[in-house]
Amino acid sequence: MPQFAQPPTLDDIAALAELALAAIPVRLASHIQNIAIAVEDMPDEETLRDLSLEEPWELTGQYCGTPLIERSVSDIARQPDLIVLYRKPILLEWVETGEDLFSLVSNVVVHEIAHHFGFSDAEIAALEQEMGPP
Repeated sequence: MPQFAQPPTLDDIAALAELALAAIPVRLASHIQNIAIAVEDMPDEETLRDLSLEEPWELTGQYCGTPLIERSVSDIARQPDLIVLYRKPILLEWVETGEDLFSLVSNVVVHEIAHHFGFSDAEIAALEQEMGPP
């Protein structure tokens, strides 16, 4: 994994997210289609309002889309789903915890992909356990 002498950029976080996405178990990865990953510095006010959050530093990632379990074959065509990672909250957690940056980014990606599948919190924890350390 890369070492950073300067704070990782948006592109650095995006590259780590792509590596994390590639590590998703094959049984799930084969069902991941039309999902884009974006990295922004911070969530905007509208996002915070929509999620009923007052503190922007609490949000490291967000899944924007319709979970697979809520879709129907009769649905109209839709925009690709989107996973947004928030760089500054991730970096704050990285500094505060000392955890490996790739591990943090991977945890956020896995958590948001799990929302794509409509997983419960228990299923998300089981998936993270299955994947183990990156």
